Amino acid sequence: MFPAPATRATGNRRAVDGAPLQLIQGSLSGQKVARRAPWLAGLHRVADGALVGLGLCMLGLSGLTLHWQNHWGQSYQALEAAQVLEHRLQESAALLEQHHLSAVGKPGRLVPTASHQLIHLPMAKGQPPHPAEPLLSSLEIRRIPAGY
Repeated sequence: MFPAPATRATGNRRAVDGAPLQLIQGSLSGQKVARRAPWLAGLHRVADGALVGLGLCMLGLSGLTLHWQNHWGQSYQALEAAQVLEHRLQESAALLEQHHLSAVGKPGRLVPTASHQLIHLPMAKGQPPHPAEPLLSSLEIRRIPAGY
């Protein structure tokens, strides 16, 4: 009667010596759970599928977020460049305006005119139209309002 426990003890030593994870493999076996409670095994499969799906969705959204951030950064740089150009244009217009106002402020540079001093030239006749005229006539040019 006593030899049986000795063989059992040597059998456990062999199991422990042969495969270190064999002890926990039986307790965490999916086969046992599937046999005892198939609904619980199905619930585990659904949960695993949902976790994998959510992980893939998170990877996709992370990629889209990086793409949109890059696109936003490029648009912001273009906006900054446009603002710099607008500022330069306003500075140029202000310099031209100052130049013209200074010329008005110096009456010696301007020559007063009268209607009898104007020369009227007759319109030239017989000139062939320029080759660019049909192209220019197809463009719609709007009048720019005065002032700013």
